[in-house]
Amino acid sequence: MTFDKVVARTPEGVTLFDNLTLTFTHERTGVVGRNGAGKSTLLRLIAGRQAPAEGVVARTGSVGLLDQRGEGPPGETVSGALGAAEGLRLIERILAGEAVGDDLAEADWTLEARLHEALAAVGLTGLPMARQTAALSGGERTRLRLARLLLEKPDLILLDEPTNHLDQQARRRVAEMVERWEGGVVVVSHDRDLLRRMERIVDISGLGVEVVGGGYDLYAARTAETRAAAERALGEAKKDVSRAAAEAQRRTEAKGRRDAAGRRKAGRGDMPRILIGARAEQAENSGARDHRLALRQAEAAEAALADARARVERVRALSIALPPTRLPPGRAVTILRDATWAAPDGRIVMGPISLELTGPERVAVTGANGAGKTTLLRLIAGGVEPTSGTVERPVKGVMLDQQVDILRPQETLVEAWLRLNPAGNLNDAQAALARFLFRNAAAHRSAGELSGGERLRGALACVMTGATPPPLLILDEPTNHLDLASVEAVETALAAYDGALVVVSHDADFLKAVGVERTVAL
Repeated sequence: MTFDKVVARTPEGVTLFDNLTLTFTHERTGVVGRNGAGKSTLLRLIAGRQAPAEGVVARTGSVGLLDQRGEGPPGETVSGALGAAEGLRLIERILAGEAVGDDLAEADWTLEARLHEALAAVGLTGLPMARQTAALSGGERTRLRLARLLLEKPDLILLDEPTNHLDQQARRRVAEMVERWEGGVVVVSHDRDLLRRMERIVDISGLGVEVVGGGYDLYAARTAETRAAAERALGEAKKDVSRAAAEAQRRTEAKGRRDAAGRRKAGRGDMPRILIGARAEQAENSGARDHRLALRQAEAAEAALADARARVERVRALSIALPPTRLPPGRAVTILRDATWAAPDGRIVMGPISLELTGPERVAVTGANGAGKTTLLRLIAGGVEPTSGTVERPVKGVMLDQQVDILRPQETLVEAWLRLNPAGNLNDAQAALARFLFRNAAAHRSAGELSGGERLRGALACVMTGATPPPLLILDEPTNHLDLASVEAVETALAAYDGALVVVSHDADFLKAVGVERTVAL
């Protein structure tokens, strides 16, 4: 698979990457970049689902793609999702004595064994073939589609955020599958553990496409070096502007001294008038040259400064600061005593559980998908009440779920801020949102237009900048839809947050970065 001088553009004509020449072989490649940079576009170009605006994509061998789509078509079954429905029906006809035509010759008698092996590899052993995929969780559907890739064995597999919505065990299975894959692998992901298993990282950014050999840790070190170099270059560019200004001032002052000396000499009358005129003309020409030179130097220094600033803006890490809550260390935050929650059909979804949070604790809630993690968060937040047992909520808490539903899709960020902070006014809203990097027109974008990282940042701005910031934040898989830059920004902000934090996340790097001290396993 070879890209030769490939250009990709959005439907609106915005260039995502330009003059990209790159080869994909039997190696593991991780693709990173901010949301909207063109990562998924790169996968579609490789898969042949999108044509380049310019350049050539030369494909050799077969390609399999795991994209980020949700549910399959209505009525889809597990066997259909695996591409095995017709093959299984054929075997059933033969075993029932109803074979016709070429059925015996066309039957794949290894199919059932291969299905069992593929499902076992992704942790779905025993999944009924007739079950509809709509009844599966998002993580189970993702693993089912991975199993299909194992069955088809293409030469190159393309995985778009394959570990989103997966619990830690399922993430580990995906990572192991990728490492064992004998063909080529291209993975778009913000899962740092998965990216550590890559053999190279392709970074798509406003500076272009950069290829870094090795896994995530080497890439992170290279990125830090790039940021430091850009900051140093900006510092030097500022010094050059100051030096150019000082040189221009020196030349102006020197010209002034020469002109004054010339006037004094002419005033003494001991020089012929024609010589005085020639010297004056020479001085004027020399001064003009000096002025033009100083002007060119100053313009060049200013242009270099503008370039340095633009480069720093493209590589600088996002930064947001959460306001202080001043939660006292000994203050009770949440108290659960033998709390349970049952579904309407009486099935116990979670509990009984007893839990007490005190002061600015950092607690992670872990467990397999379906263990009741989100239910526990909703109990803590007050979204539901316990079926039995008690829950005390001495301080205000705010929950941000995976879809950040606290923001309404058609509502602008300013409107959302005013709804959630009714005592504030328009100026308050704009000032608060600006602190979270939503300035001017960006504050008037609707929530439905925002990327995952922007939605989470916008929600934090809306709930944390009112008169009394909540001393308890409750987060359900906050990094699922974020790019790496946004994940790092959220990590930095939460690590500095002085309130209590309860978080569900299967990202071990994230939990370590935000300072989790205690784990509640369900």
